[in-house]
Amino acid sequence: MRRGYFESRYGQLHVHNAIPPGGGFEEGTPLLCLHGTQGTGRTFSGLLALLGRDRSVYAPDLPGYGESDGPPQQMSAAEYTAVLGDFLDTMRLRHVDLLAHGAGSVLATELALARGPQVRRLVLVSVPLGPRPQGGANPPGGDLAAAAAAYALRERLGRVSQPLLVLRPRDEWWDATARVRETQPAVRVLDLPDHGPDLLQSAPGAVADAVRGFLRD
Repeated sequence: MRRGYFESRYGQLHVHNAIPPGGGFEEGTPLLCLHGTQGTGRTFSGLLALLGRDRSVYAPDLPGYGESDGPPQQMSAAEYTAVLGDFLDTMRLRHVDLLAHGAGSVLATELALARGPQVRRLVLVSVPLGPRPQGGANPPGGDLAAAAAAYALRERLGRVSQPLLVLRPRDEWWDATARVRETQPAVRVLDLPDHGPDLLQSAPGAVADAVRGFLRD
């Protein structure tokens, strides 16, 4: 388990990461984790400890979140994705899998479309496929919420060709996440009704087992 800073077009990008004992060079495809509006890369701490045993795992604080520098202006989903693409290029990662939570699903979708064959598989948790439900928590500062709201997720997600796994905890996006099947009929959906919005923190073992099995298929 480590942390580091990488230069990006908007300043320094703070990244949490875990690397297997062998250094990751002969292990599984690296995994990039993308948090939502109410998190940072630290959201994935429990998963990094588990999934980092057999692959390199990276969880950046997106620009304007956590310890990463903020952009000088409001960012679009494409601009967030460009920062992530810069990171992949800096790390010289030829292939990568994606794990995204909440609004991070927007960035995972756009990255999968923009980077094509470089992105191998996607795992999305709590997909915001529609407007924020009434009574949903307001996101903290940062532009990710606005970028996600302006993004045509339903249409763009329908274009994704990579294998897709969706984890569906019982949270504010429970109903919206089920609609992924309308755009991706071949999607694998794992319902987790006994877990709530803190799924990644409260049940990292269950998430790690599901993710590891899917990425190994």
